[in-house]
Amino acid sequence: MDMSSKSASTARIDRELAHLKILSRLLGHEMHAQSGQRILLSRDSVEEIQTSLDLFIESVHGGRAQTQSTVTSVETAPVASRIN
Repeated sequence: MDMSSKSASTARIDRELAHLKILSRLLGHEMHAQSGQRILLSRDSVEEIQTSLDLFIESVHGGRAQTQSTVTSVETAPVASRIN
């Protein structure tokens, strides 16, 4: 394995691990922001966690199979907002 393929391999691993780093930071933030034994997560936080895990799984699976992702679109439910 030459140096260019090692750096490409390292860059690919870093890209795949980026999703898990985001998850870790989100969970760490919630643990820091909330004290006590139980932690409450908003629906948005859980959706972000699920999306990050799905992206990680697809990037790892796609890397092994050397095929493109089968997900064509991601639909999100509309969220009501209010302006104060």
